[in-house]
Amino acid sequence: MTTQVNLKLTDQGFFEGPGLNILAFNNCYEGLFNDAKISGVELIHQEMRTVTNGDVRLSATPAQWDVVPQLVSRNIDTAQERVDTTLRYADYGFTYTVRVQAEGEGVRISVLLDEPLPAQLEGKAGFNLEFLPSAYFHKTYQMDGQACLFPRYPTGPMEKLPDGSATPAPFTRGKLFIAAPGDPARMVKVECLTGAMSLYDGRNAAQNGWFVLRTLLPAGQKGTVLEWLLSAGTVPGWLRKPVIAHSQVGYHPKQKKVAVIELDRNDQPQASARLLQATPEGGWKERLAGEAKPWGPYLRYDYLTFDFSAVKETGVYVIEYRDVRTAAFPISEDVYEQAWHPTLDVFFPVQMDHMFVREAYRVWHGESHKDDALQAPVNHEHFDLYAQGPTTDTPYQPGEHIPGLNIGGWYDAGDFDIRTQTQYGVVSDLVAAWEAFEIQRDETMVDQVKRYVEIHAPDGVPDVLQQIEHGTLALIAQFRSVGHAIHGIVEPTLQQYTHLGDAVTKTDNLIYNPNLKPNESDGFTSGRFDDRWAFTSKSTALNYGSIAALAAASRALRGYRDELAEECLETAVRIWEEEHSHAPDIFAHGNTTGGPLEAEELRAAVQLLLTTGQAQYKERLQALWPTVEKQFGWHAGTVAQALDRLDEDFKAKFKELVKGYRAGLDKIAGENPFGVMITTHAWAGSGFVTRMAMTNYWLHKLYPDLIDAESVYRGLHYLFGCHPGSDISFVSGVGAVSKEVAYGNNRADFTFIAGGIVPGVLIIKPDFPENKEDWPFYWGQNEYVISEGACYLFLVHAARELLKG
Repeated sequence: MTTQVNLKLTDQGFFEGPGLNILAFNNCYEGLFNDAKISGVELIHQEMRTVTNGDVRLSATPAQWDVVPQLVSRNIDTAQERVDTTLRYADYGFTYTVRVQAEGEGVRISVLLDEPLPAQLEGKAGFNLEFLPSAYFHKTYQMDGQACLFPRYPTGPMEKLPDGSATPAPFTRGKLFIAAPGDPARMVKVECLTGAMSLYDGRNAAQNGWFVLRTLLPAGQKGTVLEWLLSAGTVPGWLRKPVIAHSQVGYHPKQKKVAVIELDRNDQPQASARLLQATPEGGWKERLAGEAKPWGPYLRYDYLTFDFSAVKETGVYVIEYRDVRTAAFPISEDVYEQAWHPTLDVFFPVQMDHMFVREAYRVWHGESHKDDALQAPVNHEHFDLYAQGPTTDTPYQPGEHIPGLNIGGWYDAGDFDIRTQTQYGVVSDLVAAWEAFEIQRDETMVDQVKRYVEIHAPDGVPDVLQQIEHGTLALIAQFRSVGHAIHGIVEPTLQQYTHLGDAVTKTDNLIYNPNLKPNESDGFTSGRFDDRWAFTSKSTALNYGSIAALAAASRALRGYRDELAEECLETAVRIWEEEHSHAPDIFAHGNTTGGPLEAEELRAAVQLLLTTGQAQYKERLQALWPTVEKQFGWHAGTVAQALDRLDEDFKAKFKELVKGYRAGLDKIAGENPFGVMITTHAWAGSGFVTRMAMTNYWLHKLYPDLIDAESVYRGLHYLFGCHPGSDISFVSGVGAVSKEVAYGNNRADFTFIAGGIVPGVLIIKPDFPENKEDWPFYWGQNEYVISEGACYLFLVHAARELLKG
């Protein structure tokens, strides 16, 4: 049975009814890039966001980097039950207002113009509403009574344009559109009162495209130029099922064990929950019945906690609350012994650039980017946060090949660029893990001479050490080739950047030769201008970050790659001296030119002090106290590693800041039932949680009376399922229920890379925690980043050490 409900405008500025929310620009193009599918008019339909980007757009199927309007104003009128949002396309001098007003069983959407549509936007500007494909797979739709299935896979139609390119064409038109008729959980009805609507499949242009319903704005008119009536069905009396957030990996007997039960605000809480233990006969017996203790509201849900810390017996367990039962999990002293294996054994090798990577019958990718890299053009701003200044700062001319950069490094994330800031962070974290925990696991064969990697093939060398070497080779190559750290290496065009599949097919792997014709090759070089670009403007911050990693790597590589270790240290010392002989190079752009200058210098001073023991680095580190004090949470873990080498007055001041940091931890623990800092940025925060837990480990080692071990464990519990919105593990392939559809370079196949860590829960304003489990293309929720793998490796080993201690 399907019902439609009257909606009320809340004080938070969205329309609410049982099982249905309609947002009206509560979010406005949130994300690192223009179009992250989080904006405009949106539907949260029985706690799934299925519709977004209800706004005036200049394309029928907007892609990630397409132009978006800027927010001018947003006015919430609760008396009239309407939200007016004014936006502007500045380049076209085009301003408009989208009005969303409660009406009957839905809302009326209107587009208002003070002036007619600019001539250059006629036939381009239209009101779009985008439907999540995975929510409508295997569903039907009707347009003016004509019924059809939503296409499971994009199959056109396409329209050829005069310039030879193609664009999606509508596959139906009409005035009354019903998505999923008869399905109360997904039914959406749109009636167009002005003009007609067309339905497009954006996946024909990009795998991350959505179904788009669109009406063009009329030319030569002003006032109310477009009106739609939008409504949606709901299930009568529907309540969201409780979610029992817990660690999908399980628990060590010594740990505090608290499940967090997430309830619909309209639900009536039950007073108790149960822990059941598996029996040898194959059944379940009650091991503990305990209070489901009210915690209170957070975001849009109410929360209870169920503490089963008293249970320490090794075994297999489930938690039961009413009719909801978790997947089985262990309580065991070796609960974390294998939790890190997929990350080191699979994820890290798969991300290795400039290598052929095999796993049994499968080839993950060939030896990619042998033609790296061309000098980027001057005064150029790249679409992915890179930029080149007015000079190259190298001996090379724009477009000229820079030899020696085609070695080492990892694909940064779900894309393929080599971002230096990521590379040196990973090397530093891997060295910290190597030194702190002596990780000897060997399951992967790495041959740098043959550029060959084989997963599940031990070669007698610890895998962490080989990964340190691989990252170090990419960093040292920059100093060999141009004398300083570079921003990174990235694809020059969107077509290459958005490449999905084997990276070896993205370029021809032949060095560009301008003397050859575009499709001509001499077998070693080619006239195809497809090589990646190196962005090389000098940045002192990048130099400091890189030499911090090189100084650290020199310690780890001693006894394994002595010549490389010596080169790393010599380079780090030399560049430190050079940077202190002149004013800093402060070129900065996006997130690719290093962190704050003093912060990166601090890291370099710490690592050079640890490596050399020389007084000059100690003195400079201590002189950077204002930097430590200003952002203690960011720098505490770094400084803690060298604290025993510093003066007593520095140590005393440091400890006082730890006391304040502890108070901050206590405050965070009371802000939500999960006990960690949950960020509300456009990129979800599991990496922040992990990094903070690492800091807590270093401080706990120094001050166990101030920072407890549970503050370390909570970071892991969060990754493993104790977070809002769901109970899924954010580490693919780790835990009973884990992230199995993610934003890796294989995302077009709706699958995962074992051991990859996703950003996790994104808070859709004002209060909706979201992590899509059936749609990989939300980079802010689902994209693997190599740096999170290194943090995770460290954190699991930190927990293992503390629990064994």
